[in-house]
Amino acid sequence: MSFEHFAQRLLNPFRGAMHTVRFQSAEAVTLDGRNWDIYVANDQLRQGLDNRPQAQISDIRYGSWSLDKGLKRGPLYPSDDFRRMEAIGALVYEHLTQVHDTVPFEFADCFELWLLDEEAEPLALLHSALAELELDTTLPIDWRAGMAAHERFASAAMTELGGGGAGEYLTRYVNSRAGELPAAQWFRRDTDGSGSGMRGIRLDPALDGRRLEADVFPILGLATKGHNDAHRRLIEDFQAWQAVWLLVLPRLEAPTRRALERHVRSQCQLVESQYRLYPEILDEGAIQTALVEAILRRSQPTPAAGKKDDPLSTFYIELNPTGGE
Repeated sequence: MSFEHFAQRLLNPFRGAMHTVRFQSAEAVTLDGRNWDIYVANDQLRQGLDNRPQAQISDIRYGSWSLDKGLKRGPLYPSDDFRRMEAIGALVYEHLTQVHDTVPFEFADCFELWLLDEEAEPLALLHSALAELELDTTLPIDWRAGMAAHERFASAAMTELGGGGAGEYLTRYVNSRAGELPAAQWFRRDTDGSGSGMRGIRLDPALDGRRLEADVFPILGLATKGHNDAHRRLIEDFQAWQAVWLLVLPRLEAPTRRALERHVRSQCQLVESQYRLYPEILDEGAIQTALVEAILRRSQPTPAAGKKDDPLSTFYIELNPTGGE
């Protein structure tokens, strides 16, 4: 019996990763390493559809599970199809109880769609995919800092950039670096970090099949080179603000990981939902300080509810244990 365990980044805006346990047409998914949702699908509906990526079928919620709360079943349906799907879901659930504490899993989304700058080099990471079959050339290619950044991200660099909202300004600025007719390209990334160019969107055909070395791809998903000093500081401040999510990425160099760990207090209330998915922690004190601060803040009166982050699909809202940022 073959179960798959893998992770995939949540992108544009980047908000960490989803970790998945999959068996046949059933999968258990988590965004925090603690709360899992189990879904099953009627894979027989795909028969005769040539495995086309657009041939999607609806998932049925088998249930939700966590170690402290146990299994909460989803709705039951009196049909033979459902009983067959339920049996597969039960196998995933039983397997999940044995492997839930082995997260984080290896990232499997080795296909990446990059917005290109005016020199046709990777500027900002837009999307990722698990398989070549999933590569989509109809996606929008505008990079997004996200609504949470528009509302809460601040940078001292804005005093030199005319003031206003840092997140909204950064979104406009990054997209402007792609030129008047922006282009994007899919790359297959190898284990050494290098990438093979594939098809793209508004892509010069001469770039199809090119090979780029690892150092051409921004390690944190957004290029910090080629900007003036104020814009470089703005981007670095944004990446510091994103630290709580960026730390889920594997193979970060130690100086980069330590620097990000020092910045997690700016989003301390989100550390609880992410730290189980960090592949390593170099500065335990920084993470523990953020966790303690999150507990202290939780004990304070709750402020009036504001806007939530980007309108995710119902699927991701359901998965988010905090119900948004």
